[in-house]
Amino acid sequence: MRKIILGILGVLLIAFAVFVANYLIENKEKPSGSVQKVVKTVFVETVENKDIPIVITNNGNLEAKHRIEIYSEVQGVFQKSSKLFKEGQAYPKGSILIEIDNAEFYASVQSEKSRFVNLITSIMPDLRLDYPDAYPEWQSYLDNFNMQKQAPPLPKTSSAQVNNFIIGRGINTAFYNLKNLEQRLQKYTIIAPFDGVLTEALVTEGTLVRNGQKLGEFIDPDVYEMEVSINKSYNRFLELGEEVELSNLDRTESWKGTVSRINGKVNQATQTVKVFIEVTGKNLKEGMYMEASLVAKDEPNAIKIDRSLMVDRSHIYAVKDTVLELIDVKPVFYSDREVVLKEVPNGTKIITKSIPGAYPGMVVRVAENEAASINETKAAAE
Repeated sequence: MRKIILGILGVLLIAFAVFVANYLIENKEKPSGSVQKVVKTVFVETVENKDIPIVITNNGNLEAKHRIEIYSEVQGVFQKSSKLFKEGQAYPKGSILIEIDNAEFYASVQSEKSRFVNLITSIMPDLRLDYPDAYPEWQSYLDNFNMQKQAPPLPKTSSAQVNNFIIGRGINTAFYNLKNLEQRLQKYTIIAPFDGVLTEALVTEGTLVRNGQKLGEFIDPDVYEMEVSINKSYNRFLELGEEVELSNLDRTESWKGTVSRINGKVNQATQTVKVFIEVTGKNLKEGMYMEASLVAKDEPNAIKIDRSLMVDRSHIYAVKDTVLELIDVKPVFYSDREVVLKEVPNGTKIITKSIPGAYPGMVVRVAENEAASINETKAAAE
């Protein structure tokens, strides 16, 4: 009896389990077979071709247009300067930058002058007897000769005989030897060739200066030049005297410059041409790193977009009936952030922000309000 009861309970338990399983299967919520499709929102702009200025930007350092490196051509002790010979010291034109002790060489010059005067004096009796017409002029030269000044030019001779007589007595040779010494004596004093500032000082008073030694650098702080390298393909757009906008890297200050020189040689390694921009103004210092913006020309019937919107450098995405399509374009100029395009039909709606995972035929939704606000913002900026 006990086995019969246990068998009946087992059968009932199995039947209950089957019933519960079928109930759960029948009442299980089935997942929906439809998958929601995500439609991305895009910002667009309606193309309107117009004249686009081609602006070439480049960076470079300012250098003084008028600058000299001061070297010594003689040897001696740095004696004095018209002002303290230190960096940042300003000197007016004609003032003494450096004066080197020339006492020994000055004595040599005076000795040569004395010898030259004695030589002329020795020929005066012969001139008086043989060439009386030339005698008064040479006597006047001798009387006016000042030992403290540079030797004046020799009197001009109208007669070939007198000229040969003077040459034969060695007057010309002695004169040019004296002039050579006088020119070298001038090298002991270095004069400021223009109003400027000392930017480098390598010696001080009392320093022994040697022949060929660099003493410092002197610049004109009013006029500067900036050297930039422009791609040779843009060289045809450049003209001398063209205006250039210069600014510091923070774009807090700007200056107007002009193209002063264009190198006639193309760098073989970089295929660029050196262009020199002249600029004047306040707060300019040598060595400043600046950005130059040069308006090369106006490109007609063109548009300007961000470089990130280009696809394979020859296509961009446009929206036609809420579907993306790739259109062919012709890039004519690339800058660091933008590209100028041609052959984009007027009225074409092009995207203004890149879309991750975009592909031709992709369905999108146009954000009309945002597109309108973008156009208004660009129009206001222009």
